[in-house]
Amino acid sequence: MGRENPAEKALGLLRRRLCDPSFVFKPFSDSPDSNYSKLKFIISSSVTEACNNSILLLGPRGSGKIAVLELVISDLLLEFPDMISVIKLSGLLHSDDNCAFKEIARQLCVEHQLLFSKMASFDDNSQFMIAMLRECGLAHKTIIFVLDEFDLFSQGKQRLLYSLLDAMQSVSSQAVVIGVSCRLDADQLLEKRVRSRFSHRKLLFLPPNKEDMQRFRAVSNMDLVTGFLSLENFKTALSNVQRQPKLECIKVHMLTCGTDCSILELYILVCMKKLEIKEQNSYNFNSIMKEYKTVHDSFQTSDYYAQNVCLRAFEHLLQRELISFTDSRGNNQSIEFRPVKLLVSSHELHQGLKSYRSCPAILQKLMAG
Repeated sequence: MGRENPAEKALGLLRRRLCDPSFVFKPFSDSPDSNYSKLKFIISSSVTEACNNSILLLGPRGSGKIAVLELVISDLLLEFPDMISVIKLSGLLHSDDNCAFKEIARQLCVEHQLLFSKMASFDDNSQFMIAMLRECGLAHKTIIFVLDEFDLFSQGKQRLLYSLLDAMQSVSSQAVVIGVSCRLDADQLLEKRVRSRFSHRKLLFLPPNKEDMQRFRAVSNMDLVTGFLSLENFKTALSNVQRQPKLECIKVHMLTCGTDCSILELYILVCMKKLEIKEQNSYNFNSIMKEYKTVHDSFQTSDYYAQNVCLRAFEHLLQRELISFTDSRGNNQSIEFRPVKLLVSSHELHQGLKSYRSCPAILQKLMAG
């Protein structure tokens, strides 16, 4: 086996440092205004003062929410090794209440070396969680519940969130609920009974600036022969940073589809955006068709298509991943009734409409209004 190229070694070192949360976020630990310090203070106060807390970590993907949280938890586990238990759930996997309670029971059993029963009912797992909260509180041990993709837990009856936050009202419990979400309005999705039990603490995470992204991509393009970063590396990185994949997808989609087809799909995207503006949290194909008919009746547009044609356009948007289903539990449900969400921002959609010469003026007007 030959010797490792020094340039490859240098590249590996730079990548490890740029991707290591402790290297990126640890320098901010001394600042009381950093999210690391604020989050650590909230969790450590629950441990030392035997109180309950809840908090939301909000920000776009890639802004460091999970990285900072894991860094804080790892530091606290070193500081309080026998006083903290961590339970981790993901809305992508555990948004079903029954599944979530079962996973909590399983992780608690593993943590405390207890026998887990796969046959336990929903009520059994719920009561077990409440009993463990009480026992851990009496033993001065804090349970940290990390709910990733928090907004997905707010769908349905929210029994998990209510049971968890309601159990934390007891003086004998000692827990911290940490919700992590890309939606800045995640707390507004909560039912009144759940919201009243939530502390409404929020930490906002901002995405890395373009200069930081450019440095990272420049390192990825480093010349392995010389081991140096060239001006071309940074130029290539800058062009990659300035890309807008979804906007490019909309533009390519318009060029590759037939004119009528793309106009119909634009109507569907705009109708979905209007439903979001109306704060309609959950909608499906039928809801979109009602909005589409409302637009047609209001403006008497000539671009009106039969429902079966709209359904094909809707399925095409799903294939292009400009829209998606909000959960994976309704695989046996008809496509018209499954809730969907828009994966395109208002800015991207607006720019896509502007770049399309044959875009109906009514769509521009709807986006502007």
